[in-house]
Amino acid sequence: MDFVQRTIDIARQNVAEGGRPFATVIVKDGDILAESPNKVAQTGDPTAHAEILAIRDACTKLGTEHLTGTTIYVLAHPCPMCLGSLYYCSPDEVVFLTTRDAYEPHYVDDRRYFELNTFYDEFAKPWQERRMPMRYEAREDAVEVYRFWQERNGGERRVAGVPTAG
Repeated sequence: MDFVQRTIDIARQNVAEGGRPFATVIVKDGDILAESPNKVAQTGDPTAHAEILAIRDACTKLGTEHLTGTTIYVLAHPCPMCLGSLYYCSPDEVVFLTTRDAYEPHYVDDRRYFELNTFYDEFAKPWQERRMPMRYEAREDAVEVYRFWQERNGGERRVAGVPTAG
């Protein structure tokens, strides 16, 4: 099967049905494990991006939060939210089929606090200097939740079974 073409076809069908022009196909062992179009327009859920929905489905099917051994095809270079999710699930490879620069003449997403062109600069700022107002309320009880987690996990700080960088 042509997984690149499948990704394009899902995105095209989504646009035909009133959705946004994005899709994801997750492949494991030469078969499609999960696939999804972007469903933000259909659901009103700003997290219903194609990558997020397909990752959720694939992880549920595999019974794990790790997608090692998979290749993930996405129509466009992932947005920061999806990129974070892709990093978290640890696929073997992500293949994207177009760039923001290539599709920008036809589609743009600029919101109150989020613009793709400036997001990484915004994210790199100290939290006090970001466009989106943020407030830090230090609470020792919040840290205690993490101490409790570590205690419940035999003193370990890391989640068991997570593929690590080193």
